Amino acid sequence: MPKENVNKAQIMKTIMPVIEKAAEFDGLLPVETDFVQEAGQWTLKVFLYNPATPITHADCENITKKIESVLEELIPVQFRLEVSSPGTERKLKSDKEYGIFKGERVKVKLKKSAQTEPRTFLAKIKDYKESDGLLLETLDPPEEIKIKNEDISSVKLEPEYEFNKKKK
Repeated sequence: MPKENVNKAQIMKTIMPVIEKAAEFDGLLPVETDFVQEAGQWTLKVFLYNPATPITHADCENITKKIESVLEELIPVQFRLEVSSPGTERKLKSDKEYGIFKGERVKVKLKKSAQTEPRTFLAKIKDYKESDGLLLETLDPPEEIKIKNEDISSVKLEPEYEFNKKKK
């Protein structure tokens, strides 16, 4: 199958307002959107976040119904649309996500060149500024620290799960 000449940057620029408006109308945030070619087929992946409640199948279905026909007119190739939750243990991939997940518990992994020890630890995101880096509050011991972007290897959501104990 020949590769189509597709301007991904132009497509993303054209479709993002449609996706953002539909998500915003339902109180959702598009955390990540990607247009990729896998096994010869184009796929538009939209990951949604709801700051109030977990994303449901109904949320994904509603957004799909709202945007699918419009996107088919805007995207010049056949594609598959995938709308989903970013996942509870998502690796944060952009500066924008530090703001979206402010206050959330994360697992931080630092590069070997970082001067901070330990290199992997749990913390809560307090703030993010591109010029200063990520402001965190470590959990054990509780301490406020600032990590520069160049020292970060990865930041991943690390939710606390509560399990109901059966009463005897």
